[in-house]
Amino acid sequence: MKSSALLSFVRQWTLPIAMLAGVVSYFLYVSIPPLAPYKSQTLTLISIVQPLLLFCMLFVSFCKVDPTRLRPRRWHLIHLCIQGVSFVLLALLLYAVHSSALRISIEGLMICMICPTATASAVITQKLGGDIEGLVTYTLLINLLAALLIPAIVPMVHPQPGHDFINSFWLIMGRVFPMLICPFFAAIMVRYAFPHLHARVIATRNLAFYMWAISLGLAIAVSTKSAMHAEGSLLPILGLAIGSLLSCVFQFWAGRRIGEHYGCRISSSQALGQKATVFAIWASYTFLDPLSSLAGGFYSIWHNLWNTYQLRQMRR
Repeated sequence: MKSSALLSFVRQWTLPIAMLAGVVSYFLYVSIPPLAPYKSQTLTLISIVQPLLLFCMLFVSFCKVDPTRLRPRRWHLIHLCIQGVSFVLLALLLYAVHSSALRISIEGLMICMICPTATASAVITQKLGGDIEGLVTYTLLINLLAALLIPAIVPMVHPQPGHDFINSFWLIMGRVFPMLICPFFAAIMVRYAFPHLHARVIATRNLAFYMWAISLGLAIAVSTKSAMHAEGSLLPILGLAIGSLLSCVFQFWAGRRIGEHYGCRISSSQALGQKATVFAIWASYTFLDPLSSLAGGFYSIWHNLWNTYQLRQMRR
């Protein structure tokens, strides 16, 4: 009876447990002196394991997607306008701001607004009963928009040598699209070429969700490392925390209101609110002030707390 109660507790609080495990594992690792010489190898291992987990997770999720339903929806255009226009307006705001602390906060907010939908959002959307095909279609569209807008806008407000439009575009495309396209086509191939294997994959209920929980723990551990090694005053860090929270609240709220109008509240809300925070952290490091990457780490906390609440409400 005790073991079943423990298992039930773990299932209900999977996301907070994964987040807490990520934070605790980082502090445990750095507190063990014999592991210090292996920090670079550990980061390399995480950089290999995370994409593999994401690939497997997306493959399982995409196996449950009906390819004939992958088409643009009307709400997609509204979401693209919200993310694209807000990104451009925040970039214009940088021209009028000279305070370094405020500029870092705005840069973090820019990335939070243009950041593509998380690949893991398909897992949460499916568990919540949303339109997974509509969400997957939007994920592809917003990744393309981010790949176009970031190289076009960022060099004008934060110029760096070697980051022209063409190089930045292919840098982003090479990072995000293989992780979306490869598992998608693998799932399509299995659907039509190996129907028995496909049937076994879609029979799994929570496999993708638990793979995502492991990936989330690793992401939180890396975000904790970034936060602990951040150099700068408390003011810009506080600004990034507040800005990312406001961005998260606004995007989930806006997505929910738009989705209510089009009869797809869950998928619309997740598409706009749940972000690929690993991409946000990488893009900030690569194209903006490295300290602004903390916005992606904070956003990861906020949107996963909201997802935990949603899953909790659904179970009730």
